[in-house]
Amino acid sequence: MSVTTAMVSTAVLKNVPMFTGFPDDSLRLLATLVTRKSVSRGTTVMVAGDPTDSLYIVISGRLKVMMSDAEGKEVILAILGSGEFFGEMGLIDDAPRSASVVAIEPCELLCVTKRDFKRCLAENFEMSMAVMRGLVKRLREADRKINSLALLDVYGRVARLLIDMSEDVDGSKVVTKRLPKQDIAKMIGASREMVSRVMKDLQLGGFIEMRGSTILLRESILAIE
Repeated sequence: MSVTTAMVSTAVLKNVPMFTGFPDDSLRLLATLVTRKSVSRGTTVMVAGDPTDSLYIVISGRLKVMMSDAEGKEVILAILGSGEFFGEMGLIDDAPRSASVVAIEPCELLCVTKRDFKRCLAENFEMSMAVMRGLVKRLREADRKINSLALLDVYGRVARLLIDMSEDVDGSKVVTKRLPKQDIAKMIGASREMVSRVMKDLQLGGFIEMRGSTILLRESILAIE
């Protein structure tokens, strides 16, 4: 595991969605409270069951939020990217970490301690609203995932995940980030073999097109979901 820590500039903070609207004097104060951490791929940033001591904000890179059972079987709850944050729930209700978070790429993170996080919430309305919006977003995503698992077959679950992970590129829906089939399987509750079969069928059916490590989604995939 490789982790390095550095100070944070106000220029970095201005590009973080959570801190949008902060006046310059608040950003200067925040810069003295926040630390910047660089973590290598494969680093475990948070472990389920550990005491909650800080909030993390993603500046760059991607991380997976996951849970595992006693036999080592993993379920991926979410993939986090730039601008997103994690670790806030335990800071609010003082409960232990509910999931583990592992870097799947080299990442740059901002870290806010529990004490400073609560101070910022008490003193800044915009940050409180940003945290609440993040919690509501997670709740809606959880509702969608429950709906998918309960009502959609594996084809529908794969289609919905690809749509959710896609970005608009020149008018097309494209999954630009590498998405291993094993990770897809862990996110939708299916076997890797089944995911491979579904992805192949989606290609043959003209629903998706593989372009190296990216996946181009055709409009017809919406009919599957």
